[in-house]
Amino acid sequence: MVEVISFADALTRSEQYPKRHLVLGNGFSIACKPDIFAYRALFEQAAFGKADSFTREAFDVLDTRDFEEVMRALRDAARLVRKFDPKRSDMADAFARGVNELREILVTTIASQHPERPADISPVQYKAARQFLSHFNLKYTLSYDLLLYWTLMQSEIAPPLGHDDGFRTPEDGPGTYVTWDVERTDQQDVFYLHGALHLFDAGPELKKFTWINTGIRLIEQIRGALNQNLFPLIVAEGTSQSKKTKIMHSNYLSRGYRSLTKVGGAIFLYGHSLAEKDEHILRLIQRCRSKHVFVSIYGDPKDPLNTALTERAMLLQGGSQKRKVELYDASSARVWG
Repeated sequence: MVEVISFADALTRSEQYPKRHLVLGNGFSIACKPDIFAYRALFEQAAFGKADSFTREAFDVLDTRDFEEVMRALRDAARLVRKFDPKRSDMADAFARGVNELREILVTTIASQHPERPADISPVQYKAARQFLSHFNLKYTLSYDLLLYWTLMQSEIAPPLGHDDGFRTPEDGPGTYVTWDVERTDQQDVFYLHGALHLFDAGPELKKFTWINTGIRLIEQIRGALNQNLFPLIVAEGTSQSKKTKIMHSNYLSRGYRSLTKVGGAIFLYGHSLAEKDEHILRLIQRCRSKHVFVSIYGDPKDPLNTALTERAMLLQGGSQKRKVELYDASSARVWG
């Protein structure tokens, strides 16, 4: 059986490298608020409303509560129907429409159930999270929510934690938002690889909602935008290839994607399953310059989900970089205290 070390031991073993970098999965958010961010919790709170009836029923048919798994199945079903029964284009169109419906339902559900304000997370939790983040140089996240952003903004809580997500005040002065400065990204060290709830594509510019410029809570701004049928820049497609396609069509997202290929030293993955739906992330790490990857595992290593995670993690080792892969106990990191 593969050895599982503690987070402290992983840090010690990574000291041979000049830098450490971090890739966060949804487990970062689940560890803080499991009643909100776990897929089953999201499903139970989702308002399917006017969506086609099969969109909701598909979860039962597939015996899952994973939105991305259902979106992938519906997308595949649409392709198969168009290929083998072209006369049923109405059915194929319905399946394709279901994919879009689920994407909007997922975003709306996360926004509606999201903690209202940063103060909903305690100073003790923020301190622990900031201590965890302080070990890393570049920080990448695959989650859409605001927890990482909120944690980085708690500057009054030790330890000090510099950060730069690439957004700046627009040239025409302070407004209700800030914009991503495509010409000054050299200092950027925080990347939302799959977008985020507070990022909105406004054609020629990418906007980030902020509290400091408006005094309006971020989650209220996001919900207001959703009520106007404006949706944030997020990558919630059902397949890895579809996700990668969306990433490459966004200057901001593709910038972060390319950045990860250049990363050297040690990479820590926390709260990510390396599942096939994120194959593009696994392949990306395979191509990076890192010599050592530490992958978090939660619970019994013999659990079937952890066995699958271990098998996927081992795909990262070797290659031209002669990369080493080790597993560490996620709970020992005490990310939220």
